[in-house]
Amino acid sequence: MSFNSLGLSDALLKAINKKGYDKPSPIQEKAIPPILEGKDVLASAQTGTGKTAGFTLPLLQILSEGTIKRQRPVRALILTPTRELAAQIFENVKEYSEFLDIRSAVIFGGVNQRPQVAQLRRGVDVLVATPGRLLDLCNQNVLSLSNVEIFVLDEADRMLDMGFVRDIERIIKLIPKKRQNLMFSATFSKDIKRLATGILTHPVSVEATPENTTVEVIKQKVFRVAKAKKTGLIIKMISEGNWQQVLVFTRTKHGANNLTKKMISAGITAAAIHGNKSQGARTKALAGFKDGSIRVMVATDIAARGLDIPLLPHVINFEIPNIPEDYVHRIGRTGRAGASGIAISLVSADETSFLTDIQKLIGMKIPVEIIEGFEPDPNASTEPVKQGGGRRAPRGGGNNNSGRKSTKSSNTSNSGRRSRDRRN
Repeated sequence: MSFNSLGLSDALLKAINKKGYDKPSPIQEKAIPPILEGKDVLASAQTGTGKTAGFTLPLLQILSEGTIKRQRPVRALILTPTRELAAQIFENVKEYSEFLDIRSAVIFGGVNQRPQVAQLRRGVDVLVATPGRLLDLCNQNVLSLSNVEIFVLDEADRMLDMGFVRDIERIIKLIPKKRQNLMFSATFSKDIKRLATGILTHPVSVEATPENTTVEVIKQKVFRVAKAKKTGLIIKMISEGNWQQVLVFTRTKHGANNLTKKMISAGITAAAIHGNKSQGARTKALAGFKDGSIRVMVATDIAARGLDIPLLPHVINFEIPNIPEDYVHRIGRTGRAGASGIAISLVSADETSFLTDIQKLIGMKIPVEIIEGFEPDPNASTEPVKQGGGRRAPRGGGNNNSGRKSTKSSNTSNSGRRSRDRRN
């Protein structure tokens, strides 16, 4: 199938051709036709499958075929959980709308709001936003959502993880009841389906891959290692392998900072990216990682969500996540758009149960190796760690920085995280 057969306009086909794409990805094939028909869509697609174009292209076509109002009120709202993902989607909207009379803007926290306000006042057709800054500007009467025709909720599963349910509910009340709704998520969990029920009307469900599966082209490997030897092992791998672009995941911001310092001390250019970093520092780190001046980027789950890094060859889980779905999101940073990639996990004794949960989710045993000199500690406890680095609280209790919670708990315990998102 070609893009021509999807019913897209010549202006969009010209923009697609300029980006070098010749045929749609599976999620684009499945999602674009029903969206163009004006239907609500609930789509499940793993990262790197082209899902952003899957909703951006038909959205732009629908808007371009409508009446452009002189005041340019917001007609399409794309809501996303992180600044990096918002910036990435905005760039895609700009590229695909190059030959259309469509204005777009992006708003998120962590930067001065005045330039964003000025752009909104000049008129915007498509607005990409994170929840915190969006609600702030609405509360200041700077922004009205009363003319929204299309509402897109991207990375819905991460929205739930980050405790944005109440913010989403507030935003829904600010947009017209009569609208087209598009929800994209990596998984169709019970919480996602519950959220969809309150937003979508008779949706068409589409899936690019079987639920909760990993990208097949990614080569996965586990190295069993003593916790105290992890830093030495990862430095050895990157140095001796001469790896030039490596994304490393830690559970905590503190852990990301410490590992980054040790990498730099070992002569490896590295930068940390997490929620405590300013937007300027995060943007600079990502730019350096993309242009090769920074070899290693150490990130937490939330900060890395939505990063657009083409052809990333290596992902390393310095600490594997205690939420198995997060493992899928992490390794999905590599192996994008059909390219090959390697995902390595350094697993200590206290992460054994996490590994078991991950293998159960993906339906396969990941090959295990042990490197001489970096053997696991035979006397170490296998009691699972909790998010903060100590022992994990019993299931259903405790708190962590990126763990998946029920919708109810997300509404309460994550309120602090939402307020931080607005400031940062």
